[in-house]
Amino acid sequence: MITVNGVKRTLEQPLSVTEYLEKNQYVPVQVAIELNDQILARELYGSTILKEGDVMEIVSFMGGGSGKNEEMDRTEDKLILGGHEFTSRFILGSGKFSLDLVKACIEKAGTQIITLALRRANQGGLANILDYIPKNITLLPNTSGARNAEEAVRIARLSRELGCGDFVKIEVIHDSKYLLPDNYETIKATEILAKEGFVVMPYMYPDLNAARDLVNAGAACVMPLGSPIGSNKGICTKEFIQILIDEIDLPIIVDAGIGRPSQACEAMEMGAAAVMANTAIATAGDVQVMAEAFKKAIEAQKLGATYISAGHIFATDCKKDLPPRGLEFLKEVCNSVTIPVYAIGEIKLSDVQMDEIIKCGAKGGCIMSGMMSL
Repeated sequence: MITVNGVKRTLEQPLSVTEYLEKNQYVPVQVAIELNDQILARELYGSTILKEGDVMEIVSFMGGGSGKNEEMDRTEDKLILGGHEFTSRFILGSGKFSLDLVKACIEKAGTQIITLALRRANQGGLANILDYIPKNITLLPNTSGARNAEEAVRIARLSRELGCGDFVKIEVIHDSKYLLPDNYETIKATEILAKEGFVVMPYMYPDLNAARDLVNAGAACVMPLGSPIGSNKGICTKEFIQILIDEIDLPIIVDAGIGRPSQACEAMEMGAAAVMANTAIATAGDVQVMAEAFKKAIEAQKLGATYISAGHIFATDCKKDLPPRGLEFLKEVCNSVTIPVYAIGEIKLSDVQMDEIIKCGAKGGCIMSGMMSL
């Protein structure tokens, strides 16, 4: 009798780890193994024979954790994490996951870092999430589910064994109601993993003393929460995050609670290095539109724009081969920024049309061909 992922299993004959995996329709290269509380190196799967009383955990990545982006290829504006350079300031967080979400965030939002969570592997050879993520995207496994530093370190080591590299987002949460991070345990885990060569990105409650301890522990950045996970309430901890931005000499990445692109802009205006979000995009009516709105909003406001023209909103002879982006796009852009937005694209001197764009949040419209036809 052995225990696999918490379930008692009877072996009819001696099996190696590889044989057990294949017999139960696991793909060996897609999982990591912890045998009797020790991570088992993949090259030992074939020679390790399972014996009576063994306890084995089989884990793989689950959701929730591009090509070169010409628009963002600006060498003077890079996010540096553990010596690695990124041009995107948007990180896809964990939580809700779908392949459409990943595709939209890579293609429309330009994200270069995607968060994944480690969970017990499902039996039966289900599709591997990693097969759907381009190789040039940086994987950021998180330690969600960890209740203390020891559990976070264990999850991080298993994630590296799965081949996702040295990046890890530390989440230590033993508060199941509000999901607030435990700063003390997070600092302990950060110190251990940084010494092991991990690029540690710790999620924390914004506190200056704790942030300084994370710096001393070897963190690559500090990730304070804006508001409780999944709440979409925005930056409720704004004043405390501003202190971190002003005082900590590491990238400050606002994590949790970002519900609209305009809130992402607010974080960038404060001086944050980047933002992490998931729920706001995953629950949007049009995932691709919302993903692109996040990207454009962050870019425009970071470059110091004082207003934005968004379009083309309506079908126009100037762009016959391109479909209009529509009023929904305009609405998302208006919700994305804190600076004025003006609609463009076949805007006419029409009270009805002007009412439509104003209701979307625009300050007005840009009229060109409509004026020439007067």
